[in-house]
Amino acid sequence: MNVVNVTADAEEFTCNAYFVDGETPALVDAGSMSGVEDVLADHTSTLDRVVLTHQHHDHVGELDAVLDAYDADLYAYADHPRRDRALEAGDEVDLGDESFEVVYTPGHAADHVSLAGETALFSGDVVVYNDGAFDDGSFGRTDMSGQSRERLVESLRDLLEHLPDSVTGMYAGHGDAFHASDEESVGDVIQRALERAERREPKYDE
Repeated sequence: MNVVNVTADAEEFTCNAYFVDGETPALVDAGSMSGVEDVLADHTSTLDRVVLTHQHHDHVGELDAVLDAYDADLYAYADHPRRDRALEAGDEVDLGDESFEVVYTPGHAADHVSLAGETALFSGDVVVYNDGAFDDGSFGRTDMSGQSRERLVESLRDLLEHLPDSVTGMYAGHGDAFHASDEESVGDVIQRALERAERREPKYDE
């Protein structure tokens, strides 16, 4: 699977926005980097859909710019003025050349979903590989209004249950992408994040 982080060179705070090439060219999250649509144009002339993991500003700040530049459909769990398709848990969504199951994973955000395919996982902010708090399995912050550590822990458990053993790549909303090795699987990273989240300790020092 060909996945490109089109916000990799951002100078402002943004999420990772992933272009997935293939039969169904798609963008997972739009990010908040000005000019992201121009970077995307370096990789494709067509975009079938934009799929949102959730609607925090760093994931949708430049959504209108992307949708205005491409005749793409918007897939989102929560309502949005430009949404074309409402996502629900258990839906199947095509990205590139692969089909992904929508896994509802709230806690960091009430509308958060992850996308689990045969070889790749787009995990948004529910689980990331490294983010400054932990370098080999971390989880989204839950200390702001509307967030819940208890619900995030439940979401990580659900994600493990829905994760195919064949998944070798994890593309999170922040930090580096993770690629499995003989020593460590995507499931291992999620399990480590779950164990850390279960401690209920603050993620960052006060």
